[in-house]
Amino acid sequence: MNAAVRPSFGIMTAQMHVDYADILRVWEEADTVAEIEHAWLFDHFLPIAGDPAGPILEGWTLLSALAARTQRLRLGVLVTSNRFRPPAVLAKIATTVDIVSGGRLDFGIGAGSRPGHPVARREYEQLGLPFHDAGVAVDSLAEALTVIRRSWTESEPFDFHGRHHRLEGAFAEPKPVQRPHPPILMGGRSDAVLRLVAEHADLWNIPSGDAEDVRARGAVLERHCAEIGRDPATIARSINVEVSYDAPEHTRAQIRAALDAGIGHIVLILPAPYPAGVANWVARELIAPSVRGS
Repeated sequence: MNAAVRPSFGIMTAQMHVDYADILRVWEEADTVAEIEHAWLFDHFLPIAGDPAGPILEGWTLLSALAARTQRLRLGVLVTSNRFRPPAVLAKIATTVDIVSGGRLDFGIGAGSRPGHPVARREYEQLGLPFHDAGVAVDSLAEALTVIRRSWTESEPFDFHGRHHRLEGAFAEPKPVQRPHPPILMGGRSDAVLRLVAEHADLWNIPSGDAEDVRARGAVLERHCAEIGRDPATIARSINVEVSYDAPEHTRAQIRAALDAGIGHIVLILPAPYPAGVANWVARELIAPSVRGS
């Protein structure tokens, strides 16, 4: 393990094909397990795996409910699609969750699914939402990040006249508990998104790929940081790891590879159904051995 990295472990419970009671059980247990520091949902309105007609819960309203039922975990949506909600509305939603949680929100956001993804296209079509090409999505995300940050921090009404978003007299009260605002986690791997990560993010999550992939994309991020004069060490690197209940040694190997590559923020994706005592199992079978390097 890279000695310079202090590992931070969390879990993700993708809220499809599961009941609220199942997710609540896992989160309440995880809230008592010190080795698990953060917990995440995802941002989809239709299942992206399994039965496409199966049940799925909306991420931000569920997150607020879970924030009210936990005390310690940092929490967030990994990651919010900027395509789903107007940025000033999203800023208000996120502020509400930060207040409900007592200042535990990590604000995850990304450009949204790529246009060529068939499941994503079906999702947007069923919701009646526009599904523009990637260039438009990234440009819109850049404007959204500015609107969201200003909504969280400005004490006077402001106007914003962008290509994709226009606001007149925008103002938001109350402000988030965390000042100047909740940490921003951005997900994505394209060059254009990594430029925005360099400009705006406190954490960078690559949604899929191995540790070597993160290292390669990290070199692109470092180049963008150099161009704007930012120290890349101020952006924590995050990776998602699929958990195998039947082959924990495989999961441990992925965790160790990430830690050895200097990736300190590990999100363990828990497949449903969730076994009884799964949070304690994660701490005992995955986190503790990985930190020891065994």
